[in-house]
Amino acid sequence: SDKNKARPILTQEQVAENARTYAEQAFRVLDKQKTTVRYNGEWLSELSLIDLIRLGQNFTVQQFLDRENFKLRLERGEPIFLHETFYALMQGYDAVAMKTDVQVGGTDQLFNIIVAGRKLQESQGQRPLVGVICGILPGTDGVQRMSKSTGNIVPINTGAEDMYGKVMSVPDFAMAKYMKLVTRWTPHEIADKEARLQSGAVHPRDLKMELAREITSIFYGDEAAQAAEHAFINVFQQHTLPDEMDKVAVTQPMTLADLLILVQAARSKNEARRLIDQGGVKLDGEVIAEALKLIEVRQPMVLQVGKRKFVRLMPQ
Repeated sequence: SDKNKARPILTQEQVAENARTYAEQAFRVLDKQKTTVRYNGEWLSELSLIDLIRLGQNFTVQQFLDRENFKLRLERGEPIFLHETFYALMQGYDAVAMKTDVQVGGTDQLFNIIVAGRKLQESQGQRPLVGVICGILPGTDGVQRMSKSTGNIVPINTGAEDMYGKVMSVPDFAMAKYMKLVTRWTPHEIADKEARLQSGAVHPRDLKMELAREITSIFYGDEAAQAAEHAFINVFQQHTLPDEMDKVAVTQPMTLADLLILVQAARSKNEARRLIDQGGVKLDGEVIAEALKLIEVRQPMVLQVGKRKFVRLMPQ
């Protein structure tokens, strides 16, 4: 996976499902009618042992071990499995198989694109590709790279209101990276916004709202972005409830922790307790701080978890 630790090998079905969801997200940006999707199993599955040996002759072990993700694991005494070194080799061969002209990736893909891809293309008599290398986008915590496994993502296929709200949760110090990596703003416009922020001419909250509106507009359009901003103001600045929220029937009394799991606000009792201990759970506007508190729904009630999740609890 080219991550900072070994990952389990996925089944063919899991890989196919991941590919499908990735394509769905990509087509919110790319024109589906002008895009060809290829599966690299077409050519990688055809490679023989002799082919792998010949590809491997283009690289040294030191080149792989000098890469940051492997180097850090070596320093920590963590294992690096042999098959993990195949990642760059296979990605480089993808460029050969598709006769790639341009390849886009983050800075963590620099070796795979610029070294492996170009070198293998040259070894096969092809003109080496041009690499377009982008910065790494941090997640909603502003520190770690955005990752589904970390849970700090702003999903693309989520809805305008959810996307707007998640961008608004990004720390102020990370706004500059979001402006540079995610928006359509020019470098001059970004520099102007950063200068106004540093001088105090604009409040960080107001600039972040502008940022959230811009990002949401890219994926959902101007009208939906404006509506999402209006909903955000109503809910989070004027403390009103959203017009629409999921409804969940509660058929029997249960603890607050179990209730959070039922409405899919938490995946485990430990996560539920953490949310409750942090004061992030409200029932009809009142903070509930007891995970074992028994909740009995005799009339419609509104459960709020964090700043963005609202569920209307319905009696049987």
